Amino acid sequence: MKKANSALRIFDSLDSIRNCLGEKIGPGPWVTIEQDRIDLFADVTGDRQWIHCDRERAVSGPYGATIAHGYLTLSLLPKLAAELYTVAVGSARVNYGSNKVRFPAPVRAGHRIRASATPVECRAADPGTFLSVRFEVEVEGSDKPAMVAETVTLIVP
Repeated sequence: MKKANSALRIFDSLDSIRNCLGEKIGPGPWVTIEQDRIDLFADVTGDRQWIHCDRERAVSGPYGATIAHGYLTLSLLPKLAAELYTVAVGSARVNYGSNKVRFPAPVRAGHRIRASATPVECRAADPGTFLSVRFEVEVEGSDKPAMVAETVTLIVP
């Protein structure tokens, strides 16, 4: 494993990944979740529920402001992960799925999030190698994480 800088890890072999199993990487830099990003996500997905898009109504709602979609937070994992590590092995990396995803705390518009990653499994399979990584996305000022997810990436030989 090589380190490109103090935060970014470069996994240049499957062994370098296996040697890091159970080790927390991060946290990475903060990313602000602006209302414009929430609105764009709502447009793309068709989920324009008032809790995400109606600023006026959301002020009197349960969170006092609009909140990001949980799936928006999940969809930002490639960006957040890229600030933590790079897998530079295989011909391609494919999102294979998620084993478990939870959204314990809301991300209010204008607040910042950042991620930590812990590789938890690296196992050979017929189409290549499966890498499972547990992510914890924290939201600034919250005692609970915004999201906890375990994702699976297929590393294609």
